[in-house]
Amino acid sequence: MAALPAGCARFDDSTAATDWHDAPELTAEAAPQPELPEVDEAPTPRGPSTSETPVPPPEGCTDYDKAVIATCLDTVSAVAPLPSDGSAVTVLAGERRSGRVFLVGTDGEPREVAKLDVEATGDGGLTGLALSPTYAEDGLVFAYITTSEDNRVVRFAQGRDPKPVLTGIPKGATNNRGALLSGPDGALLVATGDAGKATAAADPASLAGKVLRIDPAGGPAKGNPKADSAVYASGLHAPGGLCGTADGSRLWVTDQADEHDAVYRIEAGEDLSVPAWTWKDKPGVSGCADWTDMLAVSTEESGNMQNLPLTEDGSIGGEPRVTLDGEDGVTYGRLGSLAQVTGDVAVAGTVNKDGGEPISSDDRVVVIVRQPSSGSGRD
Repeated sequence: MAALPAGCARFDDSTAATDWHDAPELTAEAAPQPELPEVDEAPTPRGPSTSETPVPPPEGCTDYDKAVIATCLDTVSAVAPLPSDGSAVTVLAGERRSGRVFLVGTDGEPREVAKLDVEATGDGGLTGLALSPTYAEDGLVFAYITTSEDNRVVRFAQGRDPKPVLTGIPKGATNNRGALLSGPDGALLVATGDAGKATAAADPASLAGKVLRIDPAGGPAKGNPKADSAVYASGLHAPGGLCGTADGSRLWVTDQADEHDAVYRIEAGEDLSVPAWTWKDKPGVSGCADWTDMLAVSTEESGNMQNLPLTEDGSIGGEPRVTLDGEDGVTYGRLGSLAQVTGDVAVAGTVNKDGGEPISSDDRVVVIVRQPSSGSGRD
């Protein structure tokens, strides 16, 4: 077996340092960091509204919901928050079909920082974003994209052309979507679809249907089950999101399969054959956020948030409580990507222009405040 998986592009460390370091407008220090208007005064938790005054409907691209920080984008399939203590929120938001990446914040004015060349057929396009583990130093951003040839991971910085990191991930008529997550150990997790070939998920020689763990140059990360392989776990079909605890000790991936939607606890070297939770009604699970005592999962088809209680050992301890579905006064429609800003704050992108019923301010980036485990909700 070769030392690297097929299609892996390895970069010399000195090249990365010289070609990719200077990206001042994308660093957390230099990017716009306006305060989020009244985050603490927004309905808490961000689900069933506790306000006696209803939020006025949008007027064109103006959305009066204080949790909405960007409007009138196109199918926000990927979000990556910049480092923050939660008092201000600035996010990179990617559009699936156009490949455009915007810097958005609480000033409400999206600014395009990159445009990636993507092919959006078969649920592909731009479907994942993640900051480099050393983003504060190098300003690099990773993206999961579909091209005319394959699915791949690329990296970019503002003002510079994207560079391939991991290429040759199989592409098919369907199930091209993928997700990314930067780990605290410096590795990058990559969830890949099976490209419409379910058997590929169990094929150790294929990069399809896997959770891959790579270094920033695209090679197998140190500590993988097999030193010469990027494969960390197998058995995915159409992954929607990756998430985990801040220390990386607990990792999750959501997946849409033919028979059900599921969320899996990721363990190194394992076949993802036993879900932590399944949804027979297939709500279209997408992003996720680990709130320590609860796992929040966004959904595209049902357009809500599924809040799964977690036990002390990290297993799922009961039925999900549903929020953000309109029944309790707050809904954003189809929720796609979801990423944590802090232990209590996350951001989500809506995908209402992709098969939903968009309103005038769609698609949007929305701040989500953690739903307390003891809060209200419907079992």
